[in-house]
Amino acid sequence: MCDSIFDASGKEIGHPRRIRSFVRRGGRLTTSQQKALDDFYPVFGVQPGTDPIDLKNLFGREAPLWLEVGIGNGDALVAMAAAQPDKNFLGIEVHRAGVGHCLFEVNRLGLTNVRVIEQDAVEVLGQRLPESCVDRFLLFFPDPWHKKKHKKRRIVSHAFAQTVKRLLVDEGVWHLATDWEDYASHMVEVLDAESCFENMAGESGPWSPRPEYRPYTRFERRGERLGHGVWDLFYKSC
Repeated sequence: MCDSIFDASGKEIGHPRRIRSFVRRGGRLTTSQQKALDDFYPVFGVQPGTDPIDLKNLFGREAPLWLEVGIGNGDALVAMAAAQPDKNFLGIEVHRAGVGHCLFEVNRLGLTNVRVIEQDAVEVLGQRLPESCVDRFLLFFPDPWHKKKHKKRRIVSHAFAQTVKRLLVDEGVWHLATDWEDYASHMVEVLDAESCFENMAGESGPWSPRPEYRPYTRFERRGERLGHGVWDLFYKSC
């Protein structure tokens, strides 16, 4: 949420335009993506809005929650959920085609521990989820906004870090990954300045090896083709 703007008399006159970390892409949905949205969003999806999300009711059980922001086409989310049925997985994505693909795969694999919401992540994280509800917060390959004039759009910021801290359980983990070295350095700069987070790499840090649970993604393959490295970061809430 943005702070309100007030005139000289103290009257509220509006809200500043929030800088978004994403651009909504257009394009046609495939037939299977549209069918998945029609058939399976009512089953595995969360309706967008401002109402608080009751996680126990949503999943039908209590279990550790792994939350991924920006799931893309959902391949990583689905793979992690399939490998860890004892955990609940919630994915947030604004692009309908990606949500449709994810729902198709969730249904195809018969997964019951995945839910997806098509909504701006900042709105969901700031308004709809309770404090200390997330065991692991996942942010894989966010848009790097590599041009200097666009860097203000990067989702990793001090304000966003405070939001993640609010959602994480005590000693919960924030796992970040990027294939842009400049963004990786930016992530370290932001999170190292936050007293509520501790880098888990220890003396060998700041980077950590890719854990087995994080699938080898198409973004990594693309990055390798472009000559990029991949950097994983783990920060513990403290």
